[in-house]
Amino acid sequence: MKKMFWNPWHGCRKYSDGCKNCYVYYLDEKHGKDASIITRSKTCFDLPLQKDRHGQYKICSDHDIATCFTSDFFIEDADEWRDDAWAIIKQRPDIDFLICTKRIHRFDRCIPKDWADGYDNVKIAVSCENQDCADKRLPILLGIKAKHKYIFVAPILERVHLGQYLVSGHIDMVSVGGESYANARVCDFEWIRSIKNECDEFGVPFDFHQTGSNFVMYGKHYKINHRDEYAQAKKGTILLNKK
Repeated sequence: MKKMFWNPWHGCRKYSDGCKNCYVYYLDEKHGKDASIITRSKTCFDLPLQKDRHGQYKICSDHDIATCFTSDFFIEDADEWRDDAWAIIKQRPDIDFLICTKRIHRFDRCIPKDWADGYDNVKIAVSCENQDCADKRLPILLGIKAKHKYIFVAPILERVHLGQYLVSGHIDMVSVGGESYANARVCDFEWIRSIKNECDEFGVPFDFHQTGSNFVMYGKHYKINHRDEYAQAKKGTILLNKK
């Protein structure tokens, strides 16, 4: 399955400790932009519905779409645009849309009228960077109506225990990653291993998606270029999977 990004709106307001070194703020500042200003996309709001000159969708059915990863899908500033985004998602049942949020407390007031138990093609993920955020957000995630529920521990800032949430049997995937770029805080491989072990215990699929730029492994400290974080995480995954 191919993966791509769809950002119907851009910009966000920092919300919790994981936002301190937000990559969106970092990249926008390099281009002279203010990432705290939330704007609707002029060119790609309807990206999943755009067609080529032959009348075929530009995004084929073999894609997973990470949705609104330069903002938060449930941020208040996007309330006037969200219904249109949901309508687009509903028109492409052949594509899976991954929506990751820190604002899961707004979920029930932000879903479409025909949501019922959830759309089959929508995965709702909650991002929690430390234990405090996990304990505040994950009980809400477990309580919402959604067909697919994911946990993102990213950027992971400390050892986080998820067992009390994984035991429910309602979590489809846990994905963990470190913080990126110049001011990145430490990501310790042992924190990753701890979560992997919990996922194995409860039979939950696990993904180590990036090391972050400031990585500690077996007591050694590594500064990793952002472009290499994904490849290094794949190497780390091989070690995690060794018996």
